[in-house]
Amino acid sequence: MNNHLAFSEGNVAVITGAADGIGLAAAERFAALGMNVLMSDINTDLLEKAAIAVREIATPLGATVDTRSVNVAEWGAISSLKDHAFETFGHVDVLMNNAGTSERTGSFSALDQWRHLVEVNMWGIIHGVQAFTQPMIDQNRPGLIINTGSKQGITNPPGNPAYNVSKAGVKAATECLQHELRNIKDCSISAHLLVPGYTYTGLTKRHSPEKPAGAWAPNQVVDYLLDGVNRGSFYIICPDNEVSSEDDAKRILWAAGDIAHDRTPLSRWDPDYADAYLSFKPPK
Repeated sequence: MNNHLAFSEGNVAVITGAADGIGLAAAERFAALGMNVLMSDINTDLLEKAAIAVREIATPLGATVDTRSVNVAEWGAISSLKDHAFETFGHVDVLMNNAGTSERTGSFSALDQWRHLVEVNMWGIIHGVQAFTQPMIDQNRPGLIINTGSKQGITNPPGNPAYNVSKAGVKAATECLQHELRNIKDCSISAHLLVPGYTYTGLTKRHSPEKPAGAWAPNQVVDYLLDGVNRGSFYIICPDNEVSSEDDAKRILWAAGDIAHDRTPLSRWDPDYADAYLSFKPPK
């Protein structure tokens, strides 16, 4: 399968949350394709260390790696990132809105954490879309906007409602973005929703110093992302070493059934529906 034209040698990728995890793995992969990469992150020290490794890949291929310290929750910072990208490289072919965070929240507690999660996870991506989309359309060249969502934004499991809300917003915004893009005459920009499974990133390292057996490595997620984009998928929902694509489909369809069949919300976690869920077989 051939790579999407945006993943071409000499093209430009802008990645937020690029200092670690999936963002760093994407920067390494894009650099290995001979692409110029603008890496951004709020953690300046970690970003500069990550950029050294990416430059070791990019430089022998004649590609450039640049860095920018950015708080995606601030519109001015993202607008400045956009200006810097176009002033430095002249065009942007891949925008990967990947920066995210997580903190413990409850439905009626942790108000400050709620605000922070929504500002970073949802508004950070909205800022990226608002800043970059029109200039990328105006280039008249193939391009990609990749937004990192979460399965928690689709099935809404109990435990961290603010995170779920922020990622559900990413899903809805990215779906609407792709709908608008495909209805613009001669537009060659497409949007894609990356939904990682259990992945060993900076967020999971807080709880486990070594990669759990069930988690994918970030580079596996990026490989799956490229395969998904290359085959034209919008929803790029990654399995992992514990959850298969079939498991994901069952969970997603069951969650939608709560609404369609007027069940209690989050019935998958309600003991009254435990047997029904176990016996549920999604249509093929």
